[in-house]
Amino acid sequence: MNIVIPDLKTVTVGDISVACFDDFGTVTAYDLTATELVAERVKNADVILCNKTLMCEETLYSAKQLRYIGLFATGYNNIDLNYTRKHGITVCNAADYSTNAVAQHTFALILEHFSMVSRYDSFVKDGGWRRSDVFSPIFFPTEELAGKTIGIVGFGSIGSAVAKIAAAFEMKVLYYSRSKSNTDLETLIRTSDIVTVHCPLNEQSKHMFNKEMFEKFKKGAFFVNTSRGGTVDEYALRYALDSGILSGAAVDVLNNEPMSESCPLIGAENLIITPHVAWAPAQTRERLVGIVYNNLKNFLEGKEIQSL
Repeated sequence: MNIVIPDLKTVTVGDISVACFDDFGTVTAYDLTATELVAERVKNADVILCNKTLMCEETLYSAKQLRYIGLFATGYNNIDLNYTRKHGITVCNAADYSTNAVAQHTFALILEHFSMVSRYDSFVKDGGWRRSDVFSPIFFPTEELAGKTIGIVGFGSIGSAVAKIAAAFEMKVLYYSRSKSNTDLETLIRTSDIVTVHCPLNEQSKHMFNKEMFEKFKKGAFFVNTSRGGTVDEYALRYALDSGILSGAAVDVLNNEPMSESCPLIGAENLIITPHVAWAPAQTRERLVGIVYNNLKNFLEGKEIQSL
């Protein structure tokens, strides 16, 4: 079989091996593939294993023998499912591989805001503590998480993991999703000290955090998004930061990635941005490769898989 990986660099920079896929045939891997090059590179593929490369009629029309697309991701917004279904191409994503990693990163962002670790670290390294006349130079305001209310929007595996961590910090947990909630969305937004987003991107969630939504937030709340950038209207988030509705925000995802020069969040005060790395610890990516391997193996052996 011919197996093509068009965007290997999004999964490994050489630290994670994908040699296991040699078990199934000849693997051709490219670091990255521009959209206009995909059709040529996948034309002889029986299997495509990809992360974010666009899979649609424009890129797949030449792949006449393609049977299977395996995703190095849980999200599948890059896949035209109408096209793949019409042409009998099985698509399988990788569910729940990054739950602990994303929950951990969510709290790393929360703790950075409330404990000011990087600011104090920079203060010390810049010589501030050496020049201080007190043993505890309290320059940056910090707060305890205990007793605060965290509102979790989206309560799948990641949202549930975040709730468990919050409970360990003795926080009050509110959560809302289409299938499971302990409050309504408006109450969550109006009463939470921290709002963190863990829902998929779809027609219902696209830009759900818009200006109208941010204006309902509790004054001084902290906003976190480690789900999908498209759930947030970035101009509205900038407004919420500039106007003081939010005390701060932290995002790991943006509407356009990599970050564009025109991103409205550039230069925003009290904003922490990480470059879509919540999912990316080495152990997490090793787990991901194993899931994608097993999904393909089960497909080839005719076993039941959860296809899209």
